[in-house]
Amino acid sequence: MDISIIVPLLNEEESLPHLIEWIERVMNNHGYSYEVLLIDDGSKDNSWKVIEEISQKNRNIRGLKFRRNYGKSAALNVGFEHCQGDVVITMDADLQDSPDEIPGLFKMISEEGFDLVSGWKRKRYDSKFTKNLPSKFFNATTRMFSGINLHDFNCGLKAYRNEVVKSIEVYGEMHRYIPVIAKWAGFTNIGEKVVQHRKREFGTTKFGLDRFINGYLDLISIMFVSKFSKKPMHFFGLYGTIMFVLGFLSALILGVQKIIASVNEMPMRLVTNSPYFYISLVLMILGAMFFLTGFLAELIGRNSPTRNQYLIHKKANIQ
Repeated sequence: MDISIIVPLLNEEESLPHLIEWIERVMNNHGYSYEVLLIDDGSKDNSWKVIEEISQKNRNIRGLKFRRNYGKSAALNVGFEHCQGDVVITMDADLQDSPDEIPGLFKMISEEGFDLVSGWKRKRYDSKFTKNLPSKFFNATTRMFSGINLHDFNCGLKAYRNEVVKSIEVYGEMHRYIPVIAKWAGFTNIGEKVVQHRKREFGTTKFGLDRFINGYLDLISIMFVSKFSKKPMHFFGLYGTIMFVLGFLSALILGVQKIIASVNEMPMRLVTNSPYFYISLVLMILGAMFFLTGFLAELIGRNSPTRNQYLIHKKANIQ
């Protein structure tokens, strides 16, 4: 199968018929073999009824419905588990992503050799102050931390090689950082394509300003887990040791000063009256806590069923 198209959706009964008709037209015009996976994220309207009607008319259309709303990341992850196409396309159901972009994305994966291609909505029709400006700041920060030169990490229109989606896990609200997750999984050939952004025709947006706060917390989580999931002591042990040593040296200096003052019968206030004593104490306590946290994390990691699971890219003469 050439293409799997994964469409997560929530309360999109009005846009679904138009989207599927558009996708079918593009697929038929280019002669692609395809499937469309419609992932209903607990819609409260008639979205699932529409999906059932569409899937009965076209066997290339398949649907999955969550019992309740789990979020876009969960919908994408389930879609990744069930897709079969050589190239996997993700897009939103609100008609703001154009299916006419699919052939170009497919070519970049199948012919140009990219692992992942992310859409870039250079010209947007969203509110400038509630979406555009915060989005630019968010993308700039993600570029700086991840080292991936993309302009629009959160664009729903993306293309992947099948191996990529089968090798990564998306959960929580990590869908914003799929390129980062893919990079840390070893898929570094990541490209970008300018795509059309269309005005929303039906319904309302499902995301608020809280996504930017959650987004930065998720970025920190991804960067930490990607680097230290198999070696947590390298993080906690390092910073714990540094804090403990700094605290110990500070306390030692205070003690030496007190001894010198006593030997020379010089007036000096009590060590406990110095703020540096309490700073030293806090540093040593935090350092010990960090070190113990790393030690416990190592013990947990050694009992993890995935501790020795690694992604194999190629094999030679190995059965």
